[in-house]
Amino acid sequence: MLNLLSLVGMAGLCAVAWLGSEDRRRTPWKLIIWGIGLQLALGLLIFRAPLTREVVVWLSGLLNALIDASEAGARFLFGPILVPDLGEQVGPQGAGRWLARALTPPFTAVPGDRLGADNLGLGYILAFRALPQVIFFAAIFNLLYNLGVIQPVVRVFARFFRSVMNISGAESLAGAANIFVGIESAIAIKPFLERMTRSELCAILASCFGSIASTVLGLYAGYLRGTFPAIAGHLMSASILTIPAAFVMAKILVPEKDEPETLGKVPQLVQSDEKKKSPMDALILGALDGVKMAVGIAASLIAILGLVALLNLIFTALAGLQTSQIALLRPIGQLFSVITLDNITGVLFLPLTFLTGVSFDWNELWTSSVLIGQRLLKTAIPPYIALADLSAAGALSDRALVIISYVLCGFAHVPSVGIFVGGLAGLVPSRSKDISELGWKALWAGTLATLMTGCVAGVWFYEGTAVLGR
Repeated sequence: MLNLLSLVGMAGLCAVAWLGSEDRRRTPWKLIIWGIGLQLALGLLIFRAPLTREVVVWLSGLLNALIDASEAGARFLFGPILVPDLGEQVGPQGAGRWLARALTPPFTAVPGDRLGADNLGLGYILAFRALPQVIFFAAIFNLLYNLGVIQPVVRVFARFFRSVMNISGAESLAGAANIFVGIESAIAIKPFLERMTRSELCAILASCFGSIASTVLGLYAGYLRGTFPAIAGHLMSASILTIPAAFVMAKILVPEKDEPETLGKVPQLVQSDEKKKSPMDALILGALDGVKMAVGIAASLIAILGLVALLNLIFTALAGLQTSQIALLRPIGQLFSVITLDNITGVLFLPLTFLTGVSFDWNELWTSSVLIGQRLLKTAIPPYIALADLSAAGALSDRALVIISYVLCGFAHVPSVGIFVGGLAGLVPSRSKDISELGWKALWAGTLATLMTGCVAGVWFYEGTAVLGR
């Protein structure tokens, strides 16, 4: 029944998007049908087909190896106490269990480890283990792009999306590039941006919000490796699945009214000789870009979580009115005793979370909705950390773990609006007004797209260790 609910939920999310459409008479039925069909077909391969399911597990192993390799540089800088060698400490099989314990309060390591509650907290994990992974992944993918390894893969995905969904070549190219990079994907179609339709611009922004760049994949995967060993491969799968979902939602919200310039063809994705660098230069420049990204992530968390805490302090102060001597103020205090930003966003996302088919159990449904709602303001990092804690404690079912992991896999949060809207407007200043107007619509489209990706995971999920890679 939950799998069926997830299937119905895909149609329900499309209906929610249609309610906010700029033109409800222009419903792109063909694109919706093909987009949903494509997602279901990909989901079938990821969750049910034995061969491709094993490919996801293999890909997870490969990405986990990259994550482990990323810690070598951090270990050299910060030492083995802050960045221990998991394989050396507890053996390859115990590395996941060590990480699960390290991410679960009171943040204690297994017996025999040098790292315990006295010298490790969640902040240390983020600063000394997670953020260096962003730098390493940025360097590796910049090197691969410079060597021309990424471009053919992007072009294959672009042709696939264009032929199946009949979207413009520029849209499909930008969407395919988003599987590997962030707003930088728009650089590939910069010559066409000025003449793009509003619908195309919205679709490009929506694909940015809905997917994650591979540079932060290691950051997200690191939190759940202990209880969800195949998480890295599933996050990559989720990023691929979200691209057609983002196109579906964007085209419903902002229907195409004109004929795109690149309809029926995919532009060339080439790198000029002047911009091509030596492999070592590409590696270093990618690392420097990763430093900017890591600093940006840290700065965003400091600012946003501080603001959230400040607002919650105000709510707490108002909740204190329930003991006031003034009788008229006590109901206000009782009301604010249950009001927090997490609860507010949890209530807002509760109907949408239900549509993903995460659970019929009220407690699990509410917990899932709170986690998904947290991303809107706090970015995906705090909810992924909380998800790891809950999973390690056995507070969530495997189904909820998988679906929430897929839904959280995206940049669909308020802090990204300035990055994506500002980045795209910087590439084509003449369209900055259109891009600014479309920013919030694209964020909504990206949010619905990630929820639809969770629905796909829910449709094909079955109770079995093969899915989680255990």
